Amino acid sequence: MSPTIKSGILDMTIAMVLSGTIGWFVLQSGQSPANVVFLRCLIGAPILALLAYRAGVLAVIRGRTLLLAMIGGVALVLNWLALFSAYPLASISAATIVYNVQPFMLVGLGVLFLGEKVSANKLVWLGLAFAGMLAMTLSGPPTEENAQGSYLLGILLAVVAAFCYAVAAFVAKWLKGTSSYLIALIQVSTGVVLLAPLADWHNLPTAPQNWALVATLGIVHTGIMYAFLYSAIQKLPVVLTGTLSFLYPVVAVIVDMYAFGHVLTPVQALGGAAILFAAVATTLNLAPKALLLPKRKAPQR
Repeated sequence: MSPTIKSGILDMTIAMVLSGTIGWFVLQSGQSPANVVFLRCLIGAPILALLAYRAGVLAVIRGRTLLLAMIGGVALVLNWLALFSAYPLASISAATIVYNVQPFMLVGLGVLFLGEKVSANKLVWLGLAFAGMLAMTLSGPPTEENAQGSYLLGILLAVVAAFCYAVAAFVAKWLKGTSSYLIALIQVSTGVVLLAPLADWHNLPTAPQNWALVATLGIVHTGIMYAFLYSAIQKLPVVLTGTLSFLYPVVAVIVDMYAFGHVLTPVQALGGAAILFAAVATTLNLAPKALLLPKRKAPQR
């Protein structure tokens, strides 16, 4: 294994571990989702500007490129709002796992707007993910009726978040040639403008520890995490990047279990495993037959 690949694996692992801890910081901050996202964008923007400057890609963009980047920013902000709202309703574990149906959303957007064809293999994995989604949805907390309703709302918000993220990723496909740091900077700057009127200015953090949690989301989980993520993407083949990206939900489940005592029920765990496996298979373009049928050995001559 080359030093570049090893370095890329380390970068991607760090980025995914950081991603998996976001839910804890969001819930511990004591802020509303709108405030958390607004402050994350406000604090993260100068960090991303610094990264873009150091990479030599800080520039003014206009016209169609700027418009697309801003549309992606709106989608990304809505994605964060929906996902952060889902955490206290469905738990970090359930919301994060359901959130990983985003590859299928991206495939659907490709079919609708780019005329891409869906292979039989992807339909199989889509069916498996849908079955996993049903298992996650129908096996909510067997407690009070209100809790069940909140859980279902949380699952729905996670699906909405996945769709919004897919839209942001889809828009990014049209911005090839534009630095990822610059795109991210425009996106979070859009978030600042979009959420400034919606932020609850009377209930901003007051305690130092709450400010520290929010600042960490802006500096570490936005600026530093983007640096590791983009570094990994530049060094690793797509297959390896896609495989390592599923460390994110695994870390999120572990954090949720140890920090909040939320343990998935057996049905939830089975449904979650189906979703993640289907997402991995779709990302890596695996064929179901290749997994079910053993490889035939070539006849010896």
